[in-house]
Amino acid sequence: MASSTEIAHDFPPFIRVYTDGRVERLLTTPRLPPSTDPVTGIQSKDVIISPELGVKSRIFLPKINQLDPPQKLPLIIHVHGGGFCIGSPLNIVTHSFLTPLVSQTHAVAISIGYRLAPEHPLPAAYHDCWTAVQWIASHADGSGPEPWINDYVDTGRVILVGESAGVTLAHHIAVQAGINKINLDINGLIALHPYFSQKEPDKMIQYLYPGSSGSDDDPTLNPCSDPDLGKMGCSRVLIVVAEMDYLKPRGVGYKETLEQSKWGGNVEFVENEGENHCFYLFNPSSEKAKGLYQTLISFIKQAN
Repeated sequence: MASSTEIAHDFPPFIRVYTDGRVERLLTTPRLPPSTDPVTGIQSKDVIISPELGVKSRIFLPKINQLDPPQKLPLIIHVHGGGFCIGSPLNIVTHSFLTPLVSQTHAVAISIGYRLAPEHPLPAAYHDCWTAVQWIASHADGSGPEPWINDYVDTGRVILVGESAGVTLAHHIAVQAGINKINLDINGLIALHPYFSQKEPDKMIQYLYPGSSGSDDDPTLNPCSDPDLGKMGCSRVLIVVAEMDYLKPRGVGYKETLEQSKWGGNVEFVENEGENHCFYLFNPSSEKAKGLYQTLISFIKQAN
Protein backbone atom coordinates (compact mmCIF):
# COMPACT_ATOMS: atom_id res chain seq x y z
CA MET A 1 0.00 0.00 0.00
CA ALA A 2 1.43 3.38 -1.04
CA SER A 3 2.29 5.93 1.63
CA SER A 4 -0.02 8.89 2.00
CA THR A 5 1.15 12.25 0.65
CA GLU A 6 -1.49 14.20 2.55
CA ILE A 7 0.04 16.24 5.37
CA ALA A 8 -1.63 16.13 8.77
CA HIS A 9 0.92 18.19 10.73
CA ASP A 10 3.77 20.35 9.42
CA PHE A 11 6.40 21.79 11.76
CA PRO A 12 9.40 22.98 9.71
CA PRO A 13 12.34 22.67 10.09
CA PHE A 14 11.69 19.71 12.40
CA ILE A 15 9.06 17.22 11.27
CA ARG A 16 6.19 16.61 8.90
CA VAL A 17 3.49 14.06 9.77
CA TYR A 18 1.24 12.47 7.15
CA THR A 19 -2.33 11.28 7.53
CA ASP A 20 -1.22 7.65 7.54
CA GLY A 21 0.97 8.36 10.60
CA ARG A 22 4.29 8.44 8.75
CA VAL A 23 6.79 10.88 10.26
CA GLU A 24 9.30 12.67 8.02
CA ARG A 25 12.24 14.31 9.78
CA LEU A 26 13.17 17.38 7.78
CA LEU A 27 16.57 18.00 9.34
CA THR A 28 18.78 14.93 9.48
CA THR A 29 22.46 14.58 10.31
CA PRO A 30 24.78 11.67 9.43
CA ARG A 31 25.57 9.24 12.21
CA LEU A 32 29.07 8.08 13.04
CA PRO A 33 30.07 4.67 14.39
CA PRO A 34 31.96 4.57 17.70
CA SER A 35 35.67 4.93 17.07
CA THR A 36 39.06 6.12 18.27
CA ASP A 37 39.74 9.66 17.11
CA PRO A 38 43.13 9.71 15.29
CA VAL A 39 43.94 13.28 16.37
CA THR A 40 42.89 13.37 20.03
CA GLY A 41 42.95 9.66 20.89
CA ILE A 42 39.41 9.91 22.29
CA GLN A 43 37.60 6.57 22.27
CA SER A 44 33.85 6.21 22.03
CA LYS A 45 31.48 3.32 22.60
CA ASP A 46 27.71 2.88 22.58
CA VAL A 47 25.71 1.51 25.48
CA ILE A 48 22.06 0.59 25.88
CA ILE A 49 21.10 1.86 29.30
CA SER A 50 17.70 0.20 29.42
CA PRO A 51 16.92 -2.90 27.33
CA GLU A 52 13.23 -2.03 27.66
CA LEU A 53 13.81 1.32 25.97
CA GLY A 54 16.46 0.09 23.55
CA VAL A 55 17.91 3.58 23.04
CA LYS A 56 21.67 3.97 22.62
CA SER A 57 23.81 6.47 24.50
CA ARG A 58 27.43 7.17 23.61
CA ILE A 59 30.37 7.40 26.00
CA PHE A 60 33.52 9.38 25.14
CA LEU A 61 36.76 8.53 26.94
CA PRO A 62 39.79 10.86 26.77
CA LYS A 63 43.20 9.48 25.90
CA ILE A 64 44.50 7.58 28.90
CA ASN A 65 48.23 7.09 29.45
CA GLN A 66 48.41 3.60 30.92
CA LEU A 67 51.76 4.47 32.54
CA ASP A 68 50.18 7.22 34.66
CA PRO A 69 48.71 6.39 38.09
CA PRO A 70 44.99 5.59 37.86
CA GLN A 71 42.78 8.61 38.39
CA LYS A 72 39.07 9.34 38.37
CA LEU A 73 37.92 12.03 35.94
CA PRO A 74 35.01 14.49 35.87
CA LEU A 75 31.89 13.42 33.97
CA ILE A 76 30.01 15.50 31.41
CA ILE A 77 26.40 14.37 30.96
CA HIS A 78 25.17 15.77 27.64
CA VAL A 79 21.55 16.03 26.50
CA HIS A 80 21.10 16.83 22.81
CA GLY A 81 18.55 19.28 21.46
CA GLY A 82 16.26 19.10 18.45
CA GLY A 83 12.80 20.10 19.63
CA PHE A 84 12.32 16.73 21.36
CA CYS A 85 11.78 15.16 17.92
CA ILE A 86 15.13 15.14 16.08
CA GLY A 87 18.79 14.68 17.03
CA SER A 88 20.91 11.84 18.37
CA PRO A 89 23.89 11.19 20.63
CA LEU A 90 25.38 9.20 17.75
CA ASN A 91 25.47 11.85 15.04
CA ILE A 92 28.31 13.95 13.70
CA VAL A 93 27.05 17.11 15.42
CA THR A 94 27.21 15.56 18.89
CA HIS A 95 30.59 13.99 18.09
CA SER A 96 32.05 17.31 16.91
CA PHE A 97 30.69 19.13 19.95
CA LEU A 98 31.89 16.71 22.64
CA THR A 99 35.30 15.80 21.21
CA PRO A 100 37.00 19.14 22.03
CA LEU A 101 35.32 19.29 25.45
CA VAL A 102 36.51 15.81 26.38
CA SER A 103 39.98 16.44 24.99
CA GLN A 104 40.56 19.82 26.64
CA THR A 105 38.93 19.09 30.01
CA HIS A 106 40.26 15.53 30.25
CA ALA A 107 36.79 14.45 31.30
CA VAL A 108 34.61 11.50 30.37
CA ALA A 109 31.37 12.37 28.57
CA ILE A 110 28.16 10.49 28.02
CA SER A 111 25.55 11.77 25.59
CA ILE A 112 22.14 10.47 26.61
CA GLY A 113 19.90 8.84 24.04
CA TYR A 114 16.18 9.29 24.54
CA ARG A 115 13.08 8.30 22.61
CA LEU A 116 11.91 10.94 20.18
CA ALA A 117 8.43 12.36 19.79
CA PRO A 118 5.92 12.08 18.18
CA GLU A 119 6.35 8.29 17.96
CA HIS A 120 7.08 8.42 21.69
CA PRO A 121 5.12 11.41 22.99
CA LEU A 122 6.49 13.54 25.78
CA PRO A 123 7.12 13.05 28.67
CA ALA A 124 8.91 9.90 27.39
CA ALA A 125 12.14 11.87 26.86
CA TYR A 126 12.04 13.09 30.48
CA HIS A 127 11.59 9.52 31.71
CA ASP A 128 14.45 8.25 29.55
CA CYS A 129 16.87 10.97 30.67
CA TRP A 130 16.14 10.35 34.34
CA THR A 131 16.49 6.59 33.81
CA ALA A 132 19.91 7.24 32.23
CA VAL A 133 21.06 9.37 35.16
CA GLN A 134 19.95 6.71 37.65
CA TRP A 135 21.93 4.16 35.61
CA ILE A 136 25.02 6.40 35.76
CA ALA A 137 24.55 6.82 39.51
CA SER A 138 24.53 3.03 39.92
CA HIS A 139 28.28 3.15 39.24
CA ALA A 140 29.05 5.32 42.29
CA ASP A 141 30.47 2.39 44.26
CA GLY A 142 32.46 1.10 41.28
CA SER A 143 30.23 -1.92 40.62
CA GLY A 144 27.98 -0.65 37.83
CA PRO A 145 27.53 -2.43 34.49
CA GLU A 146 29.83 -0.18 32.43
CA PRO A 147 33.61 -0.57 33.06
CA TRP A 148 34.53 2.84 31.62
CA ILE A 149 32.37 4.56 34.22
CA ASN A 150 33.51 2.28 37.06
CA ASP A 151 37.18 2.73 36.21
CA TYR A 152 37.46 6.34 35.11
CA VAL A 153 34.55 8.46 36.40
CA ASP A 154 34.49 10.50 39.60
CA THR A 155 30.75 10.58 40.36
CA GLY A 156 31.45 13.48 42.74
CA ARG A 157 32.35 15.77 39.82
CA VAL A 158 29.50 15.85 37.32
CA ILE A 159 28.49 18.61 34.90
CA LEU A 160 25.20 18.60 32.98
CA VAL A 161 25.24 20.10 29.48
CA GLY A 162 22.20 20.66 27.28
CA GLU A 163 21.48 22.64 24.15
CA SER A 164 18.12 24.07 23.11
CA ALA A 165 15.37 21.58 24.10
CA GLY A 166 18.14 19.54 25.70
CA VAL A 167 18.41 22.32 28.30
CA THR A 168 14.78 21.68 29.28
CA LEU A 169 15.64 18.03 29.86
CA ALA A 170 18.96 18.76 31.60
CA HIS A 171 17.26 21.24 33.93
CA HIS A 172 14.66 18.58 34.75
CA ILE A 173 17.49 16.17 35.61
CA ALA A 174 19.06 18.76 37.94
CA VAL A 175 15.79 19.32 39.79
CA GLN A 176 15.07 15.59 40.08
CA ALA A 177 18.61 15.00 41.35
CA GLY A 178 17.97 17.53 44.12
CA ILE A 179 14.65 15.98 45.06
CA ASN A 180 15.77 12.36 44.97
CA LYS A 181 19.31 12.65 46.40
CA ILE A 182 20.99 10.20 44.03
CA ASN A 183 24.63 9.11 44.25
CA LEU A 184 25.90 11.78 41.87
CA ASP A 185 27.25 15.18 42.82
CA ILE A 186 26.11 17.46 40.00
CA ASN A 187 28.39 20.47 40.38
CA GLY A 188 26.96 22.54 37.54
CA LEU A 189 24.59 22.90 34.61
CA ILE A 190 25.49 24.44 31.25
CA ALA A 191 22.38 25.75 29.47
CA LEU A 192 23.23 26.48 25.83
CA HIS A 193 20.68 28.60 23.95
CA PRO A 194 17.81 27.25 26.06
CA TYR A 195 14.38 26.36 24.86
CA PHE A 196 11.72 26.81 27.50
CA SER A 197 8.03 27.33 26.84
CA GLN A 198 6.49 30.79 26.80
CA LYS A 199 3.08 32.23 27.64
CA GLU A 200 1.65 31.60 24.18
CA PRO A 201 1.22 27.83 23.62
CA ASP A 202 3.62 26.20 21.16
CA LYS A 203 1.56 24.21 18.65
CA MET A 204 4.37 21.75 17.93
CA ILE A 205 4.94 21.09 21.63
CA GLN A 206 1.19 20.66 22.14
CA TYR A 207 1.29 17.97 19.44
CA LEU A 208 4.42 16.28 20.83
CA TYR A 209 3.21 16.51 24.45
CA PRO A 210 -0.51 15.67 24.44
CA GLY A 211 -0.91 16.01 28.19
CA SER A 212 0.56 19.52 28.33
CA SER A 213 -0.74 23.02 27.65
CA GLY A 214 2.50 23.67 25.72
CA SER A 215 2.87 26.98 27.55
CA ASP A 216 4.79 28.35 30.51
CA ASP A 217 2.28 27.11 33.09
CA ASP A 218 3.67 23.58 32.65
CA PRO A 219 6.48 23.08 35.20
CA THR A 220 8.15 20.45 33.01
CA LEU A 221 8.50 23.02 30.22
CA ASN A 222 9.28 26.18 32.17
CA PRO A 223 11.11 26.56 35.51
CA CYS A 224 9.07 29.66 36.40
CA SER A 225 6.11 27.38 37.17
CA ASP A 226 8.06 24.67 38.98
CA PRO A 227 7.37 24.55 42.75
CA ASP A 228 10.48 22.38 43.18
CA LEU A 229 12.89 24.83 41.50
CA GLY A 230 14.51 25.73 44.81
CA LYS A 231 15.55 22.09 45.25
CA MET A 232 17.65 22.03 42.08
CA GLY A 233 20.59 19.74 42.76
CA CYS A 234 23.54 21.81 41.58
CA SER A 235 25.27 24.95 42.82
CA ARG A 236 26.22 26.63 39.51
CA VAL A 237 24.48 27.35 36.23
CA LEU A 238 26.06 28.82 33.10
CA ILE A 239 23.44 30.24 30.71
CA VAL A 240 24.47 31.03 27.14
CA VAL A 241 22.24 32.92 24.70
CA ALA A 242 22.75 34.17 21.13
CA GLU A 243 21.98 37.77 20.17
CA MET A 244 20.08 36.91 16.96
CA ASP A 245 18.26 33.86 18.37
CA TYR A 246 14.49 34.21 18.69
CA LEU A 247 14.81 32.04 21.82
CA LYS A 248 17.14 34.55 23.50
CA PRO A 249 14.37 36.00 25.75
CA ARG A 250 13.75 32.53 27.15
CA GLY A 251 17.39 32.22 28.24
CA VAL A 252 17.22 35.69 29.79
CA GLY A 253 13.99 34.66 31.54
CA TYR A 254 15.70 31.53 32.88
CA LYS A 255 18.46 33.69 34.37
CA GLU A 256 15.91 35.96 36.06
CA THR A 257 13.85 33.01 37.31
CA LEU A 258 16.89 31.37 38.92
CA GLU A 259 18.10 34.62 40.47
CA GLN A 260 14.65 35.31 42.00
CA SER A 261 14.10 31.75 43.22
CA LYS A 262 14.93 30.08 46.54
CA TRP A 263 17.59 27.96 44.83
CA GLY A 264 20.46 30.16 45.98
CA GLY A 265 23.15 29.00 43.56
CA ASN A 266 25.46 31.02 41.31
CA VAL A 267 24.36 32.06 37.80
CA GLU A 268 26.80 32.98 35.04
CA PHE A 269 25.46 34.55 31.84
CA VAL A 270 27.09 34.83 28.41
CA GLU A 271 25.70 36.31 25.19
CA ASN A 272 27.07 35.36 21.76
CA GLU A 273 26.91 38.66 19.88
CA GLY A 274 25.81 38.59 16.24
CA GLU A 275 25.10 34.84 16.31
CA ASN A 276 22.01 32.69 15.89
CA HIS A 277 20.65 29.58 17.56
CA CYS A 278 23.25 26.87 18.26
CA PHE A 279 25.71 28.39 15.76
CA TYR A 280 28.63 26.62 17.45
CA LEU A 281 27.22 23.21 16.49
CA PHE A 282 27.15 24.03 12.80
CA ASN A 283 30.27 26.20 12.58
CA PRO A 284 32.52 24.89 15.36
CA SER A 285 35.71 26.27 13.77
CA SER A 286 34.56 29.91 13.89
CA GLU A 287 36.38 32.27 16.22
CA LYS A 288 33.25 32.91 18.30
CA ALA A 289 32.64 29.18 18.63
CA LYS A 290 36.22 28.71 19.82
CA GLY A 291 35.72 31.48 22.36
CA LEU A 292 32.54 29.83 23.61
CA TYR A 293 34.34 26.50 23.97
CA GLN A 294 36.95 28.14 26.20
CA THR A 295 34.13 29.45 28.43
CA LEU A 296 32.62 25.96 28.65
CA ILE A 297 35.99 24.34 29.33
CA SER A 298 36.70 26.80 32.14
CA PHE A 299 33.29 26.12 33.74
CA ILE A 300 33.76 22.34 33.52
CA LYS A 301 37.26 22.48 35.00
CA GLN A 302 35.88 24.23 38.09
CA ALA A 303 34.01 21.06 39.09
CA ASN A 304 35.36 19.92 42.42
